[in-house]
Amino acid sequence: MKKLKFIEVKSEIGAGTRGASLGVDAIKIAALDYGSTLFKQIDSVEIPHQNQLLFETQGSPYAKRIKGVLSLYEKLSAEVSNTLKKNGFPLVLAGDHSTAGGTIAGIRMAYPKQRLGVIWIDAHADIHSPFTTPTGNMHGMPLAISLSEDNVSNKMNKPDKDTIDLWNKLKKLGNISPKINYKDLVYIGVRDIEPEESFLLKKHKVKAFTTAEVKRNGVEKIAREALSHLSQCNLIYISFDVDSMDSSISKGTGTPVRNGITEKEAGSLCVRLIQNEKVCCFEICEVNPTLDKENLMAENTFEILQKVVSQLTN
Repeated sequence: MKKLKFIEVKSEIGAGTRGASLGVDAIKIAALDYGSTLFKQIDSVEIPHQNQLLFETQGSPYAKRIKGVLSLYEKLSAEVSNTLKKNGFPLVLAGDHSTAGGTIAGIRMAYPKQRLGVIWIDAHADIHSPFTTPTGNMHGMPLAISLSEDNVSNKMNKPDKDTIDLWNKLKKLGNISPKINYKDLVYIGVRDIEPEESFLLKKHKVKAFTTAEVKRNGVEKIAREALSHLSQCNLIYISFDVDSMDSSISKGTGTPVRNGITEKEAGSLCVRLIQNEKVCCFEICEVNPTLDKENLMAENTFEILQKVVSQLTN
């Protein structure tokens, strides 16, 4: 049995709304409220964040605080890689979703010759680049970084040379670029997509399951089809953004979107997917208690995390 390890990334420099860096501690408070000893049972390491940059100028308007994101990626990817090399299972608890690109880099650094599949459970496609981003927020870019995708044919912005240099460093981290292929990416619950992203998903025929399909076909069938789509991959990484859940549940997140899955569906989905022996890493992100009432989002998220952990330790 693999040794589980929490990797805490209390970073929010990639988000547009403040507060996601508090999400990890909010999940821990939910654990205490439930009387759970989960965070005592599993070893934990905290990645140094760059949140002090929030008090400085944002830098490029098309890749805000990208220098800090690169620094974070270097530390996070090293920790993920080392954990995997020691036959550990990284459970990444992150603030904003920009960190996922660092997690993917770490997996590939540990297994440079393996083919990695990604299951992205999220309301958003997160496949913008500095050339296409409408906001400049880097939590909308982790998959573009991992796919080494600039999408210049849909270019709206003109980032300066320094920004492009830093962007290229992010893409090439670990000397592997691209780190994943479009055919090895599966979206579940994605529903808030900009035209520039939509262009890429159509062009590359990316596999995506809508909320309606989850509700119509059931979690079991969706999970089976998602895993079947990635059957050629050696390894699978699951990234769970809490805004995949419906906005009626996910008030405590920076970018809530209507017509999402329920917390029960999210929990069942994560548990079903994690049963696959190819899954090597699981990440949860975007809990923001400053937007929440009575820590509800963190409580829902903790329940999902607890189910995932008990599945991994069975």
